Amino acid sequence: MTHLDPPCRSRPPVRRASRPAADAVGPVPASDAVITDELAVEIARLGMVRESSDLATLHRLTQLAARAVSGCAGAAAMRWTLEEPPEPLASASSHPDLAELVDLQIERGEGPIFDAVRDRRPVRCDDTLAETRWPGHVAAMLRRGVRCFTTTVHEYEQVLVTLTVYGVVPGALDPRQQALASLLLAQGGTAVSNTREFDDVHRTAVQLQQAVETRAVVDQAKGILMHALGCDADRAFAELRRISQTRHVKLTAIAQRIVSGQIPDAALRRRNGYL
Repeated sequence: MTHLDPPCRSRPPVRRASRPAADAVGPVPASDAVITDELAVEIARLGMVRESSDLATLHRLTQLAARAVSGCAGAAAMRWTLEEPPEPLASASSHPDLAELVDLQIERGEGPIFDAVRDRRPVRCDDTLAETRWPGHVAAMLRRGVRCFTTTVHEYEQVLVTLTVYGVVPGALDPRQQALASLLLAQGGTAVSNTREFDDVHRTAVQLQQAVETRAVVDQAKGILMHALGCDADRAFAELRRISQTRHVKLTAIAQRIVSGQIPDAALRRRNGYL
């Protein structure tokens, strides 16, 4: 990995997809850039909730970009915070060399990807050898064989993502391919958003299920106390709370002990007995 100057500021760690196999960035055969029916279906499915995390979705996005965008030899995708200034949250790359280029920008907190996110508009370079912006980053690209690149930005609901496609020949990335890259990024952004929403819904469902199960156990314990003490439901619940507070044991744990029969009825009748 080529080292630039030390980071100018500290930043939170960025989650990264597992590094791909160490294949060199190289030209993609023209036949691979043709949108076949199979590839079109994969692009359409990219927007569906199929992955277990946003990292997996970003990784699939880079793989599809390398296959679908004409002249693209590899790609890198990132998810960002919406706060100002935006901070990278997760990244994935199709090749190890490209992952290193992304890491360099993250370490420095600046570069073409950061410029694209800050201005919320695409950034492109047709020939890195003639590029005068970002001299340190362009030098690192040249050392890795990158001769052109384009970064696209997409913001959808609470998700901000970028896709950078790289070429190994100057001008290999036809501007007319920008629409396809934007389509891929929009699908990927939708998938990340859907994954987040699915996770939120699933988490809520689990919490509700736990609440229902807890309520059922407490109700059963109240019924047992009502029978053992000859009291109503309110007094039984008050007794559960008293026991929980005096013994410093969670109310649900006390209820579970009662329901499981760990505490005999005779003990329940003694306010300061077994419990």
